[in-house]
Amino acid sequence: MKKSPWITCLVLVSLFFIFVWGLVFIVVSGADGGFGTSPIRVVKIEGPIFDALETLKELDEIGKDNDVKAVVLRVDSPGGEVGSSQEIYEEVLKLKKNKVVIASMGNVAASGGYYIACAGQKVLTSKGTVTGSIGVIMESIGVQDLLGKLSVENRTIKSGAYKDAGSPFRAMTEGDKLYLQNLSDNLYHQFLSDVAKARNISMEKMATIAQGKIYSGEQAKELGLVDDFGNLYDAIALAKKMANLPDDAEVKFPKEPGAIETFFSGGDAKGLITTLAKKYFLQSQPLWLLNSHGFE
Repeated sequence: MKKSPWITCLVLVSLFFIFVWGLVFIVVSGADGGFGTSPIRVVKIEGPIFDALETLKELDEIGKDNDVKAVVLRVDSPGGEVGSSQEIYEEVLKLKKNKVVIASMGNVAASGGYYIACAGQKVLTSKGTVTGSIGVIMESIGVQDLLGKLSVENRTIKSGAYKDAGSPFRAMTEGDKLYLQNLSDNLYHQFLSDVAKARNISMEKMATIAQGKIYSGEQAKELGLVDDFGNLYDAIALAKKMANLPDDAEVKFPKEPGAIETFFSGGDAKGLITTLAKKYFLQSQPLWLLNSHGFE
């Protein structure tokens, strides 16, 4: 009996859709850890902190997901911008009102990285982790004498006496120094107060611990900046215990982007260029140019 071409066509179309849905399943599973949600989520805070948007979106999504019972923050960051570090810190505080939040420190969790980590209900570190660095830094250089030797004249038009405070093209006045020092002191006090509150340490003790000093994980535990020693899986186990979850509770890890995805993030090479610019150029720019400051 001769088969109808319509039946053959229908079979081919069906196979095509099965193939497409199979690809969709693979992509979705790879990007999102499978359909549905897991009771434990691992969130990475990695590298210099410049832009908090993606992390804020992820934490907000987790906060709205009733199936997620615990979050492990994997922090491996030397710090970064004040505003971004504070934004993530505040979002972690909101998150832990309804979920267990454990911070796990990697190689480095210093300055803004520590700021974020200390918001967790418990903070775990390795003995050799570099942490602390509770302080604020503002930097600029002075090249006005060099310009004079080169017979180069700098011309500045400004509205506001302090608009070019910290400019490398002129000497810093006593008024400039006082203005920038007051700003730095205010930001430092905010940092100090938040850490003192999160870690239940008096401001008097915090003043002696901070001062921009870095510590090993072992030293940090002695000072009360962290709770215990442990790696990422120890932090996950603690999260399960505190959230009353079984030992075999599913854990959703962040998807690791491939080389092509990293390069073409944003649809072209813009993502890579932006990352390199932030890491190797923007972070080194002086206050007068960016009007910014950082936890370092």
